[in-house]
Amino acid sequence: MSEDIEVVVGRIGKPHGIRGEVTLDVRTDEPERRFAPGTTLRAEAPAGADRRPATLTVARARWHQSTLLVTFEELSDRNAAEAARGTVLHATIGHDETPEDPEEYYDHQLVGLDVVDLDGTPLGTVTALVHGSAQDLLTVRTADGRDALVPFVAALVPEVDLAAGRVVVADRPGLVSPFPDEAPA
Repeated sequence: MSEDIEVVVGRIGKPHGIRGEVTLDVRTDEPERRFAPGTTLRAEAPAGADRRPATLTVARARWHQSTLLVTFEELSDRNAAEAARGTVLHATIGHDETPEDPEEYYDHQLVGLDVVDLDGTPLGTVTALVHGSAQDLLTVRTADGRDALVPFVAALVPEVDLAAGRVVVADRPGLVSPFPDEAPA
């Protein structure tokens, strides 16, 4: 599979000032990379909104306290910025692109990986990631068709080996494997 993948990286919030700058609800772990000047993002207007530009190009991005402020080439004033409020921004990433931090992974890199325990015994396959406010969860489909949620933390997922196509889970009863009294007869 070599197709590019589109991911949501942010949502435009309220205008900031009179020159078209907007606040951004950041939905990426790499805002400096996704909102670098010159970056073009696909813009998805909220349902029922007037027609808006299909793409927006970052002219400038800066942090103001804990808020990312972005100026887009297509939004020249406060009225244009207000009209863009609620627009969801999408970035296209290459299928083989990886995050800058070697301890981070994109969802598509993990989905489909085999899941094994510390001894190498097969447990299932990663079918999805659930992004939670406290931590992410790996959804593991077991051989008997159950879905188990595994907190994606180093204590429970000590190894991710993309080259080998596997994730190691420190399994214990009730995590991926059923409790002994729940095991099929």
